[in-house]
Amino acid sequence: MRIGLMVGSDRDRTRRDRLDGVITDGTAAEALGFSSFWFPQVPGYLDAMTALALLGASTTTIELGTAVVPIQTRHPMILAQQALTTNAACGGRFTLGLGLSHDWIINGQLGIPYQRPVRGFRDHLEVLTAAFDGPGQVDVDNDSFRVHSPVDVSDLSPPVLLAALGPTMLRIAGERTDGTILWMADERAIAEHVAPRITAAAHVAGRPAPRVVAGVPVAVCAPGDVDAAQRYASELLGHAHFSPNYVALLEHGDAADVGDTMAAGDESCVLNRLRAYRDAGVTDLAARIVPLGDDPASRRRSRERTAEFLASVVSEF
Repeated sequence: MRIGLMVGSDRDRTRRDRLDGVITDGTAAEALGFSSFWFPQVPGYLDAMTALALLGASTTTIELGTAVVPIQTRHPMILAQQALTTNAACGGRFTLGLGLSHDWIINGQLGIPYQRPVRGFRDHLEVLTAAFDGPGQVDVDNDSFRVHSPVDVSDLSPPVLLAALGPTMLRIAGERTDGTILWMADERAIAEHVAPRITAAAHVAGRPAPRVVAGVPVAVCAPGDVDAAQRYASELLGHAHFSPNYVALLEHGDAADVGDTMAAGDESCVLNRLRAYRDAGVTDLAARIVPLGDDPASRRRSRERTAEFLASVVSEF
């Protein structure tokens, strides 16, 4: 299992410092020996692919990925152009994580219909895959798109991961992409629901074994602070009940909210939880460090302690 870092919107930084902060975090992750660095497309925050393209110029070895970009907000040809450009800026180290997002974001915030999202995803992915097969002419006619357009950006296309939570999306991910990138999936959900379905689909399609990238909150702290850390993680990272897709995923495991998927406690407790994720079938763990403390200075120390510990165990996996 490879270990990388996942970051999110950072409210401790001022707006003018946030983009530089992502670049600082990414270069630090590479220097510490992490295999990957994942950045989400958060509503109203920094654009993920733009930020990673800039980070690509400041790094040389670390994989850089989105976790994830919602497909409804970009035409697949425009998404392909941006992803190919970002991959070129990253020297071929970019991975495109895609997802369906949630009704309360796509419809509630943006006013875009959220009907039949899986069918729309299939149509979107058909165009995107054709564009990634280029350079050349892209000709796709399906229920959602009529595309007859050239693409001439790069000879090197990025891997694609889907935020696949349900059976149909896991089958699509296994049959047509390089794997899945998860959030709010605990060990049992991965071992009994995610890994078997996506692996079987990839096998039937004649594809290589898929990647299972799991986003997991992590905090090294005193054993007596674990419950508070889990509650804080659920508040900070978004309760599951806001998104029915996550509620359905949680039903396959033992976790009731995102905090329950967290690796928290002293170093031995965190290490044991990471091993459990590995044994469940996770190929890549994207650690979302949750800094604990009542002020920016204490949260910074907490973040550094957790990052240094994770870096110290990278070679074990």
